[in-house]
Amino acid sequence: MRNDSDENRRGTEGERPQPSSPLLPIEARRAGAWCLVALLIAGVLALGVWLCVELSAAVTPVLLALLGSGLLGPLYRRLVAMKLNRSLAAGLTCAVLVVVVGGAGYIVVSALVDTGDQIIASLRNAAQDLSQHFGAAGTSLDDLAAKSKDLVAKFGGTAASGLLAGVSVVGQFLAASVLALLLTFFFLRDSDKAVRALRDWAPGTSAPQLERMARRGFQGIEGFMRGTTFIALIDAICITVGLLILQVPGAVGLGALVFVGAYIPYLGAFISGAVAILVALADRGFVIALWALGVVLAVQVLEGHVLQPMIQSRTVQMHPATVMLAITAGASVAGILGMLLSVPLTAAATGVLHELRVHYAADPDSDADSDDSGPAASAASS
Repeated sequence: MRNDSDENRRGTEGERPQPSSPLLPIEARRAGAWCLVALLIAGVLALGVWLCVELSAAVTPVLLALLGSGLLGPLYRRLVAMKLNRSLAAGLTCAVLVVVVGGAGYIVVSALVDTGDQIIASLRNAAQDLSQHFGAAGTSLDDLAAKSKDLVAKFGGTAASGLLAGVSVVGQFLAASVLALLLTFFFLRDSDKAVRALRDWAPGTSAPQLERMARRGFQGIEGFMRGTTFIALIDAICITVGLLILQVPGAVGLGALVFVGAYIPYLGAFISGAVAILVALADRGFVIALWALGVVLAVQVLEGHVLQPMIQSRTVQMHPATVMLAITAGASVAGILGMLLSVPLTAAATGVLHELRVHYAADPDSDADSDDSGPAASAASS
């Protein structure tokens, strides 16, 4: 005899509703999750950029100090290896930084001041010659040259009339320079303390990985600064010698412009080379302008195929598109200063991302074993 309760139970089990299928396929849900992650990262980056712009008076000296530490870090380590006291070694390194930056700045500014009027006049003559052959394009260039001279004159008149404003700007510049110099001293002297603090504050077992990321980022800044400075010096000397041989007026000032422009990759070399060619065209004619073009192209080929692979082969390599995007973003955020700082900061970020990729590509369980035997420990011991 069947039990009615058993039949009812079986009927209930047979009529149990099946789980409903998800509204979106797994691919769409994954894409949505990645979009949320991308929006979160973009929001954090936007907030960081906004804070840096708002606190530029404090952020700019820190970034300049990082660049100075990266440029003269090898000299400091050599002095420490010679058994000098860390404070004395850092002080001597900062003194060398003042001499190098002050001397280079004096040479560049004096060369541009002495030959600035001559260069602007040559550019205007070149623009007038081009306007006779190319019409509207040359006329626009002529207007640009004329406006540049008017802008310089207007700036000089404004600076003369607004003496207090000029003194305020100079005072801010000097204060930022002194603060950057002091920060460079502390960054050099207390670098080992910073590493120990990073290891102490790191949560869990992430200290070795964070130290490797920090070292890799600073190595990107260090390699970029040293390599770019050396390449800029070679480019400026070669182009200056070539222009002097061609008897192009303002050759020293044009070489100084090449040296400064080399810190803005691709764009700086293009602008400084174009100015040199236009000056040669205005004062020395079409044939000398072609020779000047040959000198600039030869230097650029030497830089791209010999100097860059030889000098910066051990630093962070960045694609030209990445460099151009970084320069554009830096210019939109902070103007010329942003263009100068964007590329080394991008080099540091590229180094950090490379270290993260290597970390996640390897076995995550190896972090516990790499605490005492990894590259970070060996770098700290050195």
